[in-house]
Amino acid sequence: MLNNLEKLRKERGVTLVDIADLLHVRYQTVSDKISGDSDFKFKEAVMIQQNFFPEFDLVYLFSPEDNRQPA
Repeated sequence: MLNNLEKLRKERGVTLVDIADLLHVRYQTVSDKISGDSDFKFKEAVMIQQNFFPEFDLVYLFSPEDNRQPA
């Protein structure tokens, strides 16, 4: 599971539908990718980061572990 992305998504009120609309996919597809059933494409990860979490590093957001934001 992408714990950092999921935590920030919930804290900021970004819904699965918000991300799905951005990527032009179903919300279930986004859910599957966050849970680790499938992977985000690099372009999708960049779009999510730039549109919803621009102050966070891609590696931090899409790490499968709960890590601290690099300084």
